[in-house]
Amino acid sequence: MPCSTIRISFLCPGEFADRLSLTASSRVLEVGPGSGYFSVEIARRTPQGHLELFDLQLEMLGKARRKLQASGLNNVGYTQGDAANLPFADASFDMATLVAVLGEVPEKQRCAASLYRVVRPGGRVVFHEQLPDPDIFKLSTLTGLIEGAGFEFKRKWGRWYNYTAIFEKPHEHKSS
Repeated sequence: MPCSTIRISFLCPGEFADRLSLTASSRVLEVGPGSGYFSVEIARRTPQGHLELFDLQLEMLGKARRKLQASGLNNVGYTQGDAANLPFADASFDMATLVAVLGEVPEKQRCAASLYRVVRPGGRVVFHEQLPDPDIFKLSTLTGLIEGAGFEFKRKWGRWYNYTAIFEKPHEHKSS
């Protein structure tokens, strides 16, 4: 999928999907997919897997559904809800992604704990933050929040104003 001229300077869907290290059978939760800008590429790369789009706004899920269906992709589910209360089984995803979403979530700590619950041990949660998003998360703030939920920081791409950060859920939770 070609990048729009506005978004290409930030992150192209193919580049973002490359950073995810997806397999054909990956189970991915995309929180706050908007109109599905990154969703098509993720679904294409997981043909035997599953992409679950989760958004507070039913209208955005509808836009994403139309885009994915027009691309002939049917390995996708659509769930409306609040990111602080993810309605999925424990350890049901290999990965969760949030692109410029966490800053809009009112209950950030509950969201981080909910992500920890639904990602399998050894799984990852991937965040992308970029300007001009007015709710951009500084990496240090993001790291404190996500490590506080139990994830471990693994890798970062980019600069402070446009970065992707990957965190991994340990195979065993470390007790304090």
